[in-house]
Amino acid sequence: MPSFDTVSEVDTHELTNALDQANRDILNRYDFKGSDAKVIHENSTLRIEAQSEFQIDQIYDILIQKMSKRGIDLGCLVRGKVEEANMRVHQTLVVRRGIDHEIAKKIVKLVKDLKIKVQVSIQGEKLRVSGKKRDDLQKVMGILREANLEIPLQFDNFRD
Repeated sequence: MPSFDTVSEVDTHELTNALDQANRDILNRYDFKGSDAKVIHENSTLRIEAQSEFQIDQIYDILIQKMSKRGIDLGCLVRGKVEEANMRVHQTLVVRRGIDHEIAKKIVKLVKDLKIKVQVSIQGEKLRVSGKKRDDLQKVMGILREANLEIPLQFDNFRD
């Protein structure tokens, strides 16, 4: 029986490359000279450090530009509050990975409302969609791509 997995992942290698490029751009920009502004990668979070909130916004723009050029979907970032401490400003960006339970339930309900003969099962942080016809699975993929969900979705492990 044909099936595929629906996941929400970020390529860590591409993310690291985008962060390196952004940090290089920050070091070379004239308006950031001597400010020690940077983007730090810690597990599944990014931390932007600078001297002012204006610089945080500038660094964020550089970062999303580099990420989009690398093919990373920007929907995976959750922007935190700007915090001030010790004459420095920092902001935390959370990189979302995996499909949480609430969004998985929405996806299952969306697929069931289509009245297509496929089964959707939640398997941890991913969803498995299986059905008898390959065309039905491709319809589900198209509809999930067009659906307005809060997270970016990728489809892998397609089996016939």
